[in-house]
Amino acid sequence: MMEIDSDSEQSSTKKKIETLQGFILGPLTSSISKLSFSSRGIPSDEDFHFYYNFNEFKKPIKEIVKKTESTLKSIGTSTSGIWGKNLSFPDDLDDAYDWLVNINDELFERFDSCVDEFKKVRKMEEESGKRVSSIMDEDGFQLVGKKKKGENRNLEKDEVEKMGSFSSAVKTVSRDARTTAARPRVPFHIPSITRPQREFKMVVDNSNEPFEHFWLEKSEDGSRVIHPLENYTDLDFIDRHTMDVELVKPLPVESTPFKLVEEVKDLKELAVKLHDVNEFA
Repeated sequence: MMEIDSDSEQSSTKKKIETLQGFILGPLTSSISKLSFSSRGIPSDEDFHFYYNFNEFKKPIKEIVKKTESTLKSIGTSTSGIWGKNLSFPDDLDDAYDWLVNINDELFERFDSCVDEFKKVRKMEEESGKRVSSIMDEDGFQLVGKKKKGENRNLEKDEVEKMGSFSSAVKTVSRDARTTAARPRVPFHIPSITRPQREFKMVVDNSNEPFEHFWLEKSEDGSRVIHPLENYTDLDFIDRHTMDVELVKPLPVESTPFKLVEEVKDLKELAVKLHDVNEFA
């Protein structure tokens, strides 16, 4: 019975590996590259809504949307054969963003699990000095994330006696557990920046009283703080040298050159002349 179960598990694992290889080497990569290349020239925000009123822009956009949805649906349907989970693409586009987040989280979690599994096998090989065979030796792919008790590696007899059975179970952190967990606290103050009260040696008063700056002057009775601009009057902000400037009268109209425009032809000639002038007053 144990041999039959192990053969069935190996056949199912090989089938999943072949599905994953076909999914990666198939038309998915070319479809994604085409979509990313075509999306570079698509306008966004207000420009997109403006151009979407024209059929010349609306028809190719609908084709791109249709191809994108078909690609995402193929990704969702293939997850059941590779990961053992049904992550089909939702019909409601409002849920598409959450679906993409779930796919990315699942992919990164399984990648982290593969890296952790590889590190464990490498550590065992370095400690024992012998090679440990694994599923990765055949195709270069390894499916992790399913926890199975009593699953043993194909080890040699002396390795089994020394190290025992090595379980390939890897605990993956679910997205719900990560989102519901307490997030790390972000400090309000950056430690690399010196606090003002320490830089200027200010005594901090945490009592429930309005702040009074000790650099500013106070009134005679000490009831209020005198603002620095209160020591100036309106005349202090007026330029006093304006009285020494001699006024220059403009030239009379008779001596001022001007161009009288009566027809459209004269207006065009004047526009050409003004276009060639660098500066004018």
